[in-house]
Amino acid sequence: MADASLAGPAARGREAEQAAGFHSTEPGWLIEGRDRAKEIAATLELPGPKAKGWEFTDLSDFDFDAYTEAVAGVEGLSRSDGDGPVVLPLADAAASHPELVRERLGSIVPTTDPFAARNEARWRDGILVHVPAGVALSEPIRLTVNAAAGEEIEWRALIVLAEGAEAEIWERYASDGEGLFNGVVELSLGDGANLRYICEQELSPESWVFATQRAEVGREANLEWVALGFGSARGKVRMETKLAGRGSSARVTGAYAGDGVQHLDYDTTQEHAAQDTTSDLAFRGVLAERATAVWRGMIRVDPGAQRTDAFQESRNLLLSTDAHADAIPGLEIEADDVRCTHAAAIAQVDREQLHYLRAHGVSEDEAKRLVVEGFLQELVERAREGPIREALASELSKRLAELLD
Repeated sequence: MADASLAGPAARGREAEQAAGFHSTEPGWLIEGRDRAKEIAATLELPGPKAKGWEFTDLSDFDFDAYTEAVAGVEGLSRSDGDGPVVLPLADAAASHPELVRERLGSIVPTTDPFAARNEARWRDGILVHVPAGVALSEPIRLTVNAAAGEEIEWRALIVLAEGAEAEIWERYASDGEGLFNGVVELSLGDGANLRYICEQELSPESWVFATQRAEVGREANLEWVALGFGSARGKVRMETKLAGRGSSARVTGAYAGDGVQHLDYDTTQEHAAQDTTSDLAFRGVLAERATAVWRGMIRVDPGAQRTDAFQESRNLLLSTDAHADAIPGLEIEADDVRCTHAAAIAQVDREQLHYLRAHGVSEDEAKRLVVEGFLQELVERAREGPIREALASELSKRLAELLD
């Protein structure tokens, strides 16, 4: 199983990087792109409480400059085998595969908000995964991004599957202490490609997280996307899927769990831009103590995207009367031959279920655990049988034990 560890060792300021000639090692087109993004970022303010999508996440005490930009290194993974798959640190790939990176980088996530623009201008840590046409990776690619206290990590992932390619990719984000993680992930699936992408966020409960993750799915291609959100103090994760080719499909499964005073914010979009496309999204959250969460989901059907079949749901289980969740589904439909449905629910642990289990000799703590496990089991069963389902069940069980401890 391919394994990569991307860790943030000693942090250095931007001035030190420039003095060391960081930019002099980059191709001119990349430097120009960074400069454009820097100019854009300078014109963009942080969103306030009246900005759409930010009503529930307060950034009034957030300061980009409170953290030191960290330089992370890639260990244990560097693969570029002629016409075979390419798995490289993004900075190296910009030099060794300039045409591919220049064409694809920034083609899916535009620099239209302060977080994506800052990432475009400042990213140091990143990965390129390119799977050529017709190639199927025999083993998953596993990536881990670690940050130390006080660090700002600007993470960039560019994942490109050519026509008929197949891959499974796991990303995990972790940190110690207060810090900032600002990530951009671009997923590009060519016609007939199949990608299973798992992203796990286990950042410190003292850290900020901002992530913009977007996929474009080609004709008859299929994306299975699993997102786990267990860490961070505050921030927002945006997950967007564009079904760009006829007959494409996406299945998105998300789980988040918070305790203490964590605030988890997920914003999802399913954009149907072609005919005969299918999307299925389900998020479930478990919140304990004074944790809060918001999920905002949008199904968007573009003009001409006939015979769209789209579904989304968000369900939250509150383990405390002080926990709170908001679920906001939405539809924007500009075609007339579609089937689009959504559902949302927020509830406390069912007292009748607890009473039934207690009446059959189950302790109160064990009864609560069984109820919550049952709530999450349907989510686990959405994943295909095999390593993904097993990992999803394991990670949820581990996090659940922390919440119920």
